[in-house]
Amino acid sequence: MTFIDKLKSRWQSADSLLCVGLDPDPTRFPAYLRERDDAIFAFCADIANATAPYACAFKPQIAYFASARAEDQLESLIAHLRQQHPQVPVVLDAKRGDIGATAEHYAREVFERYGADAVTLSPYMGHDSIEPYLAYADRGLFLLCRTSNPGGDDLQMLDVAGERLYERIAHLAASQWNRSGQLGLVVGATYPAELARVRAIAGELPLLVPGIGAQGGDVQACVYAGRTADGTGMLINSSRAILYASTGEDFAEAAAAAARRTRDEINRYRHP
Repeated sequence: MTFIDKLKSRWQSADSLLCVGLDPDPTRFPAYLRERDDAIFAFCADIANATAPYACAFKPQIAYFASARAEDQLESLIAHLRQQHPQVPVVLDAKRGDIGATAEHYAREVFERYGADAVTLSPYMGHDSIEPYLAYADRGLFLLCRTSNPGGDDLQMLDVAGERLYERIAHLAASQWNRSGQLGLVVGATYPAELARVRAIAGELPLLVPGIGAQGGDVQACVYAGRTADGTGMLINSSRAILYASTGEDFAEAAAAAARRTRDEINRYRHP
C-alpha cells in the first residue's frame, strides 16, 4: 500500500484530519518519567497509544530526538507505531534538503533506518535534491511550501516570473516533480489565504498543515481554506497543545482528551 492510499484509508476509518506531532521535551515530562533511560520513547509511545483513535497520522520531529542523542529511541518509537498502530501513517519531520549523493543517504536514513511512511523536505535546492527520495515509490514526500513561521515571508513571497515562490513550488509538486504520485506540501495554518491558493494550485495533493494550537492558527479558517471537495486532503498538525495538556501522571489521558477535542473541532468545519 502506498503512503497516499494508507492516508486516504486512515482519513476515512478514523474520521479525522488530525496529525499528532511528537516533539518530546524531557523538561516537560512528568517527574517519574525523567529518571528513565528510555524516557523519550516511553513518553511518546504512551502519547501515541492514547491519541491513536483520533489521529490520521503521527509526526515525530527528528531534531527533538537527535539533540538528546536519542535516535535509537526514535527507531524504537517508529517500530512501536508500525507494530501497534499500523493503520496510522508516520511522517518523519526532518526537513532535509541536499544534493543528490547526500540526499541518497538521507533517504536511506528516513525510509530504511527509521521506516517512516513519509518525510518533510526542503525543495530549495531543486529537483535533484528530492529525486533520491522518489526512488522509494510507495513513500510520501511533503515539500515545504508556505510555512507557518513569520520568516517564511523572506523567501516564499518573492516574485518569480510573475508568481510567488511558494506558488511555483506548488505548481512543480502538482506536475512534473510528482512522478511517484506521492507528493504533498507543507502549508501553515497561520496563512489561510495562501493555504487556499495552494489548494487551488495543487488539486488533490495532501497538505500537511502546522500552526494550530500553540502557534495560534484558526481551525475554521484553516479547514475552509485547505479541505478538498470530500472534506479530506489535510493533515492538520498539533503538537504541544496535545503533548503537554498535562505534565502530571495523567499526561496520556489528558493528551487523548485534547486530541479528541481537536479532532472534533476540525470535523465541525470539514463539510460545507
